[in-house]
Amino acid sequence: MSIRIGHGFDIHPFSDDASRVLVLGGVTFPGETALHGHSDADVIAHACTDAILSPAGLGDIGQLFPDTDEAFAGADSMLLLAEALNQLHAMGGSVVNIDVTVVAERPKLAPRKVEIEQRLTEALGAPVTMKGKRAEGLGALGRVEGIACWAVALIDVP
Repeated sequence: MSIRIGHGFDIHPFSDDASRVLVLGGVTFPGETALHGHSDADVIAHACTDAILSPAGLGDIGQLFPDTDEAFAGADSMLLLAEALNQLHAMGGSVVNIDVTVVAERPKLAPRKVEIEQRLTEALGAPVTMKGKRAEGLGALGRVEGIACWAVALIDVP
């Protein structure tokens, strides 16, 4: 087996659509402004998906689940993450761990940190850790225009 490191990044602006629900790491945040995107716009799940796919030579989230395909409109990003994991397992690989950094002025992530980590850890069958950071008023993220996430995955592949 070969150990490889994958890096994923995703960013989405906040949505004006009041019918959308904010989802981060598979956890819903009722009453919070949702993110705009073709799927449910879960930036954490998207960054984790890319962090798994890339080092395994499986492409990226845009190649597997293009935003031009109506089949993925409103898709649950945790299902997309599960499909990426299935593809990794099909080639004999596995996730060792993933570490994510989320940059958001809101919502406050600390109260839901453990829940997000547990949800992702269960979904991936490997430890997932998360850090929430603020942009301290700088740039689009600091102006509360959206949320960004970086993910680093350690994977084991044949």
